[in-house]
Amino acid sequence: MCMKLIKLGLFTVVGAGLVGGMLFGRDLVSYATSGARSIRCSVKESVPVEFQLRRARDLVDDIIPEMHANIRIIAQQEVEIASLKQDIERSTKALSEERTKVAKLRDALNVQQSSYTFNSINYTHDQVKDDLAHRFDLLKEAEQVLAGKQRLLENRTKSLAAAAQTLERTRSQKSLLESQIAALESQNQLVKSQSIGTGVQIDNSKLAQTEKLIAEIKTQLDVAERVLAHEGKFTEPVQVDGVNETELKAQVDDYLAGKPTETAAR
Repeated sequence: MCMKLIKLGLFTVVGAGLVGGMLFGRDLVSYATSGARSIRCSVKESVPVEFQLRRARDLVDDIIPEMHANIRIIAQQEVEIASLKQDIERSTKALSEERTKVAKLRDALNVQQSSYTFNSINYTHDQVKDDLAHRFDLLKEAEQVLAGKQRLLENRTKSLAAAAQTLERTRSQKSLLESQIAALESQNQLVKSQSIGTGVQIDNSKLAQTEKLIAEIKTQLDVAERVLAHEGKFTEPVQVDGVNETELKAQVDDYLAGKPTETAAR
C-alpha cells in the first residue's frame, strides 16, 4: 500500500512537471519561484501584528540563557586567570632564587678547590660541578615553562577581554531591541485605540470597486443618450396639419396654366 502511494506521488510530481514544462517551457522554474514567494508574502502579511511582536520579544528573551552561560564562562576564565597569575608569581620567585643558586655555584667553581663548603657541608669539586649542571638544566626548563605560562596568560587575557566586549555588545543590543519592540507595541496600541475610537472601518478596495461601477454606469448612460440622438435624426417628422385638396388643385391648375404659384413667387 505504501509503495502504491509513493508511486502515485512520484507520478503526480512528474506529471505536474511535464504539464508545467509544456505550458511554461524554460520559465517554469521562474513561475514556480514567484508563486512560492507570493504565497510566503501572503501568509506573512496575514499574521497579526500582536503575534509578530510576541515572537520578537520571545526571540529577545531567548538571548538571556545564552548571556547567563557566557557570564558563567567569563567568571570561570577570571578565576583561572587569577590562579594563573599567582602561579606565575610563584614560578618567577622560585626561578629567581634558583638563578641565584646557579650563579653562586658557578662563582664557586671559578676557584679550583678539591672541596667546597655550603651551609657547613663539604662537597667535592665533581659534586659541585654535577649539581651545577643539573640545576642549570632545570633552570632552563623552568624558564621555558614560565614563558609558556606567560603566553597562556596573555592569550587568556585577550580572550577574556573579547568575551567581555561581546557580552557588553549583546547586552546593549538586547536593550536596544527591547526599546524598539516597546515602541512598536505602543504604536500598535495607538493604532488600535484610534480605530476603536472612531468606530469607522473602511475597505478601500470596495470604494475603488464602487467608483469603477459608477464610471461604467455613467459611460453606459452617455452611450444610450447618443444612440437616442442618432435615432432621432432618421425619424420622419409627424405631419400635424393635413393636405387641403382645394388648395392643392388650384396650385396644380395654376402651374399647368403657366401662372406663378404662391410657392414659386416666394
